[in-house]
Amino acid sequence: MTLLEVDALNAFYGRAQILFDVGLHVRRGEVVALMGRNGAGKSTTMKAIMGLLPHTKGAVMFMNESIAGRAPYRIARLGLGYVAEDRRIFGDLTVMENLDAGRQPPRDGAPLWTPEKLFRVFPNLGEMRNRRASRMSGGEQQMLTISRTLMGNPRVLLLDEPSEGVAPVIVEQMADMIVELKREGIAILLSEQNLHFAALVSDRVYVLEKGQIRHEGPMNEFVRDDAARRAYLGV
Repeated sequence: MTLLEVDALNAFYGRAQILFDVGLHVRRGEVVALMGRNGAGKSTTMKAIMGLLPHTKGAVMFMNESIAGRAPYRIARLGLGYVAEDRRIFGDLTVMENLDAGRQPPRDGAPLWTPEKLFRVFPNLGEMRNRRASRMSGGEQQMLTISRTLMGNPRVLLLDEPSEGVAPVIVEQMADMIVELKREGIAILLSEQNLHFAALVSDRVYVLEKGQIRHEGPMNEFVRDDAARRAYLGV
């Protein structure tokens, strides 16, 4: 079942066009990687889907319902979770208080997340539940940001560069977490530059270059395609 579908998405910053007819889809229980070099348009795609850009054109369907042009908070309330690249945690609040800030009621067709369930996925957070977020490492803050979004019980999760600047041990925990989310039936659109991390968890891949989709297909085939990897990622 397709939960998120984007068709002919164009996005602009002022007069500058950043995305050109981007199309992609994500099915239930599937992880789809959105890859490309810095500036390719990955984060812009995420923001456009979430209604965070004032000037976009194209179709964005979530659960067979158009969300194009809707306010971000209304999109979030429908069950589309978004973890931004810049870890927007509340530094003066504790781990538990941050999680409470993201809490939404249970929703049909989505797994129910509680703090205790999240602490089984991220044991580090369980050991610091009363610590202020400003006193956590960057990797710990990333785990908290993801966990707070999961407290909204999303059906689809947009993860923007979750492994960037994070210690390898935390990256491994994130990979385990994504596999657990797949098992729960959550659909994930993962913006990444770390090919190793993306390959561990992703079923399919879209590659952006200069705001356009240049490649799409199974992730295992992309990993084996040396020419495509060099052309689009330089690896």
